Amino acid sequence: MSLIDILEETFSALLANKVRTFLTILGIVIGISSVIAMLAIGQGAQGTITDSIQSIGSNLIIVTPGAQRGVGITVSGGRGTAKSLKLSDATAISQQVPSIAAIAPEVSGRYQITAPGQNTNTQVVGTVPEYTTVKNLDIAEGSFISSQNIDSADKVAVIGPTVRDDLFGTDAEVIGQTIRINKMEFKIIGLTAAKGGSGFGSQDNLIYIPLSTAQRYLSGDEYVTTISVSAASADSTTAVQQAITDLLLARHNIADPTLADFSTMNQADIAATATSVTQTFTILLAAIAGISLLVGGIGIMNMMLTTVTERTREIGLRKSIGAKKRDISRQFLTEAVTLTLISGLLGVILGWAVSFGISYFGVMQTRVSLSSIVLAVSVAAAIGIIFGYYPAKRAASLNPIEALRYE
Repeated sequence: MSLIDILEETFSALLANKVRTFLTILGIVIGISSVIAMLAIGQGAQGTITDSIQSIGSNLIIVTPGAQRGVGITVSGGRGTAKSLKLSDATAISQQVPSIAAIAPEVSGRYQITAPGQNTNTQVVGTVPEYTTVKNLDIAEGSFISSQNIDSADKVAVIGPTVRDDLFGTDAEVIGQTIRINKMEFKIIGLTAAKGGSGFGSQDNLIYIPLSTAQRYLSGDEYVTTISVSAASADSTTAVQQAITDLLLARHNIADPTLADFSTMNQADIAATATSVTQTFTILLAAIAGISLLVGGIGIMNMMLTTVTERTREIGLRKSIGAKKRDISRQFLTEAVTLTLISGLLGVILGWAVSFGISYFGVMQTRVSLSSIVLAVSVAAAIGIIFGYYPAKRAASLNPIEALRYE
């Protein structure tokens, strides 16, 4: 049989029972579209997280305190609980470590914030003017904290747009207004530009005050909770991180690095960790969606076995007039593969449409990649071959005499 004859027979057989063919196709379509949509969600989440990490700063290195240790402490408080970093450490880093663009020590903590008739609970960051450079922070209105504010320990604040919305309402004029932090009045001198994001880590939901003010009125000591360092270039980030580690070990008189009372992490480390987590998440989603593909493949095998039974006399007639085993096998295998390829094409279209709809309606960002489409179509073709092989082999193995007698 020629290829054209095989294709004509294939479409004739598939259209002979339209409802059964439609339901079989539907199973594969759902499976393919689910895989593409789940991969798009996973890749979209990975892209969103990566963009968020990149937005927190340029060539960023973060130094945080280690776990709290000492006599009588039997349970570790976890990293960041110790009070081991001081402003003098940040000064030493800026003076002795080369290839640094900017450095910003900070003191942070959550406080109840009140304004006339409203209140919220959010993170307050005591920091320095260089913070805007280190964290890529833009000011939408007013100004950021100045060196004069630091020297005078002024009670001034710069708020994020989410804080503004919570305390004063959307698009309200806030410059010159006052808020109370820990029962002390602070005058608002600036509003940061929106950077997006949600949750506790959103930079739009932060309040910035002078570092000296935070140490005097909020924390009550000379320690800092984080030192953020911006390396001069991406290539120098690792070297700067190592230089910071060596310097702080020497300043804190620690010979064994494993006993360090601080930790350092650069932006690339954070991005790599987040990417690893989201990749695992994507694989899990794809595996769950892949189960529906397996079910669809079983549906194809069931349909082809039923077709072989229904066409037993036809198979016997063909073999009696000279059709060979490979002709019969090729015919039924072509039907199975054609069925899955059509399903695969429809599944790709539906999966892309679902992914587009999720992004369009703002549920979350998705990203359909060419690799996911190729994977889905390849899997569809493989399913057609794998689940169509046994029915095709069974049809080719029928005895023509017994097939002709079949009722």
